[in-house]
Amino acid sequence: MDIFSKTNYHLLGIGGIGLSAIARMLALQGKKVSGSDSAKSEITDDLEKLGVKIYIGQKAENVPRDTEVVIYTIAIRDDNPEMIQARKIESERGVVCVSYPEALGKLSKNMFTIAISGTHGKTTTTAMIGHIMGKAGLDPTIIVGSKMLSLTEKSESNFLAGKSKYLVVEACEYKRSFLNLTPQILVITNIDADHLDYYKDLDDIKSAFKELEEKMPAGSRVVRDTDYMKVYVPIDLLVPGEHNILDARAAIKAVESLGISNEKAAEYLKDFKGTWRRLEYKGEKDGNVFYDDYAHHPAEIKASLSALKTKYPDKELVCVFEPHQQSRTKLLFDDFVDSLKIADQAFIAPIFITREKDDGETTNKKLAEAIGSSAFAIENVEELKIKITHHQKLCVVLMGAGNIYKWTPELLK
Repeated sequence: MDIFSKTNYHLLGIGGIGLSAIARMLALQGKKVSGSDSAKSEITDDLEKLGVKIYIGQKAENVPRDTEVVIYTIAIRDDNPEMIQARKIESERGVVCVSYPEALGKLSKNMFTIAISGTHGKTTTTAMIGHIMGKAGLDPTIIVGSKMLSLTEKSESNFLAGKSKYLVVEACEYKRSFLNLTPQILVITNIDADHLDYYKDLDDIKSAFKELEEKMPAGSRVVRDTDYMKVYVPIDLLVPGEHNILDARAAIKAVESLGISNEKAAEYLKDFKGTWRRLEYKGEKDGNVFYDDYAHHPAEIKASLSALKTKYPDKELVCVFEPHQQSRTKLLFDDFVDSLKIADQAFIAPIFITREKDDGETTNKKLAEAIGSSAFAIENVEELKIKITHHQKLCVVLMGAGNIYKWTPELLK
């Protein structure tokens, strides 16, 4: 069934960076779209401007009676009242219920799909590939796990509508979600231990990537680190960090088979401005510079902090870190400690928890204590403001995959 030929849609978890891209796509096609989430955000505000009906909080009555397709985030629990209602009307009158990965897979089957996977760097690499292809005139549709700048509209979005056959999409490995995709080009930036609340170990993670490769159609192409490290053209980026250079190499290698030379791709990337919350420069106040960053894995933290150390050697590096998921914090605890020690000072906010229940065993206080005298547990932005007020020559990065970015405007007031 072509779920995208319908008229009325309801999305559960619509504020998520992936599902909101589908909502944006449907709204731009003139479909009737509604959805719910636990809290308002920049993303839900943007969707409301497109005419999407947003419900804050989840109740059975939020699901419109004329709904034809329900799309839900895989973070939604089976006991969610809207999920229960969706399943009820699915059995009663044939409403189609699909997960976000399943919906993405149905879109992928009808397009030439370039999927970007990997533990780290997939968002930036996806945006870079979309940027290169856009400047080369290939006009791809792009779905990315952040917001990037449109080449034509000069506005930021996690979904950019193209008119060609190409789909450039970020492929998430969590719960093997990316197995729904049918890529003709697959980029694997790297494979590291993450999502260990689902995967047993690193070998289990590798098996998922292997399974994705094995389901690709004949004549398809895989780009791995052994491939993109052979890109030798000079790369000059506006965004700092060696990790961004590696992402650029992967992007350049990925578009080779589309007829874009390494030299031309590198030239196109010179004006790539990065993506939302990926070492995103936010401003300066009283001699201090402020950045937002999405890093939530020890390897990503290390890469981002090292990049800022290099860029601002004369400033004291302050990392304000919001751990993401208690299971990740617990399982990678020692690695988090080592990575956060790179900062001159680390302020650890409460753990941002979704999908899980707080067992109370791992806390921001325990993480700060393990880091040592350069780290402090804090509970809110007011505490942070007191700690850094009257300091100068700081580089402050607010880091994490949760809501820590909402503190930045307060610090810049």
